[in-house]
Amino acid sequence: MTEASVVICAHTLDRWSELTRAVNSVRNQTRAAREIVVVVDNNDALRERAARELSGVTVLANAKEAGLSGGRMTGAECVTAPVIAFLDDDAVADPHWLEELLEAYKDPAVLGAGGPVEPLWQAPPPSWFPGEFRWVVGCTYTGMHVRDGRIRNPIGANMSVRADVLRRTGGFTSQLGRRKLGFSVSGRGRIGGKAESCEETEFCIRAARQHAGGYWAYRPGARVHHAVPAHRLTWKYFVHRCLVEGSAKAVLTDLAGSKDGLRAEGRYVREVLPRAVATNLRAAMHGRFSEGQRAGAIIAGFTITAFAYAAARLGGTTEALSRHLGSRARVWRA
Repeated sequence: MTEASVVICAHTLDRWSELTRAVNSVRNQTRAAREIVVVVDNNDALRERAARELSGVTVLANAKEAGLSGGRMTGAECVTAPVIAFLDDDAVADPHWLEELLEAYKDPAVLGAGGPVEPLWQAPPPSWFPGEFRWVVGCTYTGMHVRDGRIRNPIGANMSVRADVLRRTGGFTSQLGRRKLGFSVSGRGRIGGKAESCEETEFCIRAARQHAGGYWAYRPGARVHHAVPAHRLTWKYFVHRCLVEGSAKAVLTDLAGSKDGLRAEGRYVREVLPRAVATNLRAAMHGRFSEGQRAGAIIAGFTITAFAYAAARLGGTTEALSRHLGSRARVWRA
């Protein structure tokens, strides 16, 4: 029977309660993990507390380049199971999470598997926030492309991979993290958050290219719930994440080519967003003002992301646009 090890990366004591909740959710799985590894990035106080208080868990310091990619690879080199599952430190896995993920590996063509990432709102989401942009807060978004149980890449908060595939493919690259893209990463209450952007996408594309006939599976029952704090529900954070995403997609295109790097995004832009805008505008015409706000947020989000992509491809900067749009936060308050 296939087993999985679970790697959880953490970097701040501010999320201690979330980290313990994530670990406990893995402990309570219907299919037990062979081992649970917590990798701490550049925080001795957190590492010492985790080693002291998280019983039955292996705690490591990130031994590679700072950031999420380095943390994941540190954990991956330590575990022994044939499947490695990655869970965010601020996510909670459903009890059947590992069992559902491991079902996918009955097909030898499966390179890895993921499932839905549902928002665990810590404050009511603003009325303007569109479901099509839940990727801004690291969650599964309305219109995400799934075909015959296959996806281009799982969301990093809920991702698993065969250990040998990770090893042969060369692991995650840190070129697509926010630090590499020139965006600040900080703790609770400021813009920042996790130091990742498109590492999973690039890795999954690379793995599929190197393993002919292999694919990434989507398991709807392998569900996790991802904490979304109030500071990630502001217009300023929305703009910031769109800028990060656009810049990261430009780097991804350089690494993976536009055909694979933007295939899913092409469908999203051509079909999902126009349909959502039209639906929301029709509702707004019948007096539901919040739907009109959502239509505006979709248009703005796409424009900002496209601008950041173009600026990065042309070697430009997104800092001026970030300052300008961030100052207009009051327009989008709920």
